[in-house]
Amino acid sequence: QVQLVESGGGLVQPGGSLRLSCAASRTIFSNFAMGWYRQAPGKQRELVARITSGGTAIYQDSVKGRFTISRDNAKNTVYLQMTSLKPEDTAVYYCNAAGTILNYWGQGTQVTVSS
Repeated sequence: QVQLVESGGGLVQPGGSLRLSCAASRTIFSNFAMGWYRQAPGKQRELVARITSGGTAIYQDSVKGRFTISRDNAKNTVYLQMTSLKPEDTAVYYCNAAGTILNYWGQGTQVTVSS
């Protein structure tokens, strides 16, 4: 059993910033790659950013230079720092933990970028 709990979502103006957090119930980050996905209304869920157990990060092109994924294994937590937010970033953001066999998802946190 692995539980992922996201927090940090909310309403922000265009150009603003938010930091999302995902806390795991167990020490799993040494074994799992961690990722942030998002799903906007009427669209499929898509990868936003991913970080391997070794700390290598990749990003969707639309967020490169604006978002930063990081992990703190001592706190069993992964973060997504979002800056220069755009209305197009509005979505439910989900935390994901992917091991060799098992895959876990958080409940999601809403991010709304609007004036």
